[in-house]
Amino acid sequence: MNAPVKLGAYVLGLAVVFGGALGVGKAVGPVAAAPADPAPGAAHTMTTPETTAGHGSPGEPAGHTGGHAEQAAADTPGGLQMSENGYTLKPLTGEIKPGEPVDYRFTVTGPDGKPVTDYQVQHDKKLHFIVVSRDLATFQHLHPSEAGDGVWSVKLTLPEAGAYRAFADFAPTGGSPLTLGTDLFVAGDYKPRPLPAASRTATVDGYTVTLDGDLVPGRASKLTLTVSKDGEPVTDLQPYLGAYGHLVALRAGDLAYLHVHPDGAPGDGRTAAGPQITFYAEVPSGGDYGLFLDFQHGDTVRTAAFTATAGAGHGDDHTEDHTEDQGDEHSDGQSGGHGH
Repeated sequence: MNAPVKLGAYVLGLAVVFGGALGVGKAVGPVAAAPADPAPGAAHTMTTPETTAGHGSPGEPAGHTGGHAEQAAADTPGGLQMSENGYTLKPLTGEIKPGEPVDYRFTVTGPDGKPVTDYQVQHDKKLHFIVVSRDLATFQHLHPSEAGDGVWSVKLTLPEAGAYRAFADFAPTGGSPLTLGTDLFVAGDYKPRPLPAASRTATVDGYTVTLDGDLVPGRASKLTLTVSKDGEPVTDLQPYLGAYGHLVALRAGDLAYLHVHPDGAPGDGRTAAGPQITFYAEVPSGGDYGLFLDFQHGDTVRTAAFTATAGAGHGDDHTEDHTEDQGDEHSDGQSGGHGH
């Protein structure tokens, strides 16, 4: 079996792991817990005797489709589909070679089938583009430019052969925020690497980032990341995408793109510029997750990567009170995606 075929089979196997982020969520606001691990496709193709012929639940008028499919879609984390709510992520670039830069282009079409050209600004950008290898060993947070006529363009280099997942995180003007995903394949010899062991400490470019907090399925969990350099706390972090840190959370196996939101913002009169950055994350299931923290210091953005395992943990005694108080402030209606 040649390498591309092997990759296709590998990704297909991964794609059926789930249905519905410690290595590194949908943007600001709490996320409802997903149902227990349905298959990705099943969450959106499920039919019932009442809905198969375009009828709703018993007692509902003909033509009413009921809430089954809608509820399944709402409970599915972002990034598992390339099409949702009539919007579709369409890659326009074909072959990608390992280690070679490419002008990667794509578009998002709307319910009318035409490329979307009008976007809301979220976290200082109209569209966020995340690319991660399927084994979570490689992570890139990119910001494409508009090439015209609804086409987005970004310089992309994928370091080695393998299977990757790309996420477009955006909100069309007048519409709800969405995270759509698509697979990218780089031909060549590929040996997937095991997920790094869970750790509370990550180092990058001389910086040390420590993680406090536990992921607990079905409830918001407080995560505090502390940044230091040469043993000294960093107290002059620079704002990045509207906050002192940006956290992306991905579930190992299916790469569900999960929700994380920050506590506070630069200039709000209460949030310090380090060394601590606090987030609240909710994960839908137990298992391994990759957490990727982007932070800016000395005019350079760096990424600290963690692996964490969610399970029946200790949680945070103050988490529930905080989320009740802050839910309206942070919510933006997304069912999954990224936070600061």
